[in-house]
Amino acid sequence: MDDRPIGVFDSGLGGLTALLELRRLMPEENIVYFGDTGRLPYGEKTLAQLRVMAAQDLRLMAEQDVKAILVACGTLSSNTPELLESFPIPTAGVLIPSIRAMAEAPGDGALGIIATAATIRSGAFERALRKACPGREIIPIPCPKLVPLIEFGHTDPEDPLLQEALEEYTAPLQKASAVLLGCTHYGIVAEGLRRLLPEDCALVSAAACGAAAIKAQLEQRGQLGGSGEESFLVSGDPRDFARSASVLLGRSIADKVRRVPIMRIET
Repeated sequence: MDDRPIGVFDSGLGGLTALLELRRLMPEENIVYFGDTGRLPYGEKTLAQLRVMAAQDLRLMAEQDVKAILVACGTLSSNTPELLESFPIPTAGVLIPSIRAMAEAPGDGALGIIATAATIRSGAFERALRKACPGREIIPIPCPKLVPLIEFGHTDPEDPLLQEALEEYTAPLQKASAVLLGCTHYGIVAEGLRRLLPEDCALVSAAACGAAAIKAQLEQRGQLGGSGEESFLVSGDPRDFARSASVLLGRSIADKVRRVPIMRIET
């Protein structure tokens, strides 16, 4: 038994969708979560900045004595895979497990990818999906409006600003048989996406895929164990994060959130 926590991090609220999936799969595990709310959105950062930020986020997780790390961020998973693969603590991103799930999705129509601008620009998800599914049409869609909207509370499917953005991003995906939610934030607005996509279109959650990958790693190494404890670190306002996160998680975390200094990202 290894009761050290699992580390999970993202730019903000999005990685909480992965935390919820970890809780569903492994309710007894201890988890420490870092939301880099002081530096979001990651999707607008340069590659050089993302590499610095990824290294800093990984080090912060290591300082929490975690036994494994889930990088619950499609932007970092696609832009900094070499850092994730070489980190001394077992680390999983969301790219590889998501591509496996997309390849197994039912149907033979087009395969859509919605993600941040930086993720789509990297081409990592698209290249991996083309390799896994040769001959299939791939439709990558950058969605720069979604993370800011979600972080500012525009998550209700009836919200006009969210509706407008989702209609724009789903319009090219009407012939898709599966769509990858390549940013963990997007699971928060999955209901709105579902309303606008074809009824038989499968939604593949990067957050759920990453959580399943971490569970498999821990089982393989015999490192399961814990008491279900949680703690939360943020680089922005802890009260704002606690308020929004408590709604998403369905429980108050106000007494479990503390702020860490915003790290410099100049390169």
